[in-house]
Amino acid sequence: MIRFSQRLSAAALSGAIIVVLLFGLGAVAAAQGLPAANASALAPERKNIVVLGDSLAAGYGIDPAQAYPAGLQRKIDEAKWNFRVINAGVSGDTTAGGLRRLDWVLKRRVDVLVLELGANDGLRGTSLGDIKANLQAIIDRTRKRYPQARIIVAGMRMPPNLGDYAAKFQKVFADVARENGSALVPFLLEGVEGHRIVAENVWKVLRPTLEKMVTAE
Repeated sequence: MIRFSQRLSAAALSGAIIVVLLFGLGAVAAAQGLPAANASALAPERKNIVVLGDSLAAGYGIDPAQAYPAGLQRKIDEAKWNFRVINAGVSGDTTAGGLRRLDWVLKRRVDVLVLELGANDGLRGTSLGDIKANLQAIIDRTRKRYPQARIIVAGMRMPPNLGDYAAKFQKVFADVARENGSALVPFLLEGVEGHRIVAENVWKVLRPTLEKMVTAE
């Protein structure tokens, strides 16, 4: 009987020590700003919005914090939505360049793709067929890797002095968006007075897309 009570006391003491240790570790984690194991496990994972673009996205010549992807992130944070904007912009990039580096971009999960490429193609007089084929290939490859990804196509325009090419160039982006059931930013640079306005133009289309995703969760 004495031995049994001794064992019981030892077991209770061991249990108490474990509880104290766990409590102590939790307190240390809290003091250091570390998430508790159960809290991190329950926390929803942030969804990724990837902006695949050119110098506008990259923020050429300005502080990257002032580029429009950063502006989108601020709007998302203000809405308290669990999305992360990933800036995959490269100055001077084209639709062909975006397609070449897409595999690297897709290494990180894509929940929303903002496709902002084509302006440099137009300035170089690239074949409209090639531009459309590249945009389509980017969308196809993204959806093959991430079937649930939402696509937003940024519309582009060329100066009207380019004649028939300018009119057909603008139509390419609307056609790609329509044929893929994607949202369209009619003209990314409309009313541009800076990156803040570009962010506003994208936000008009991005916000309804994100609202649907938040509601569906």
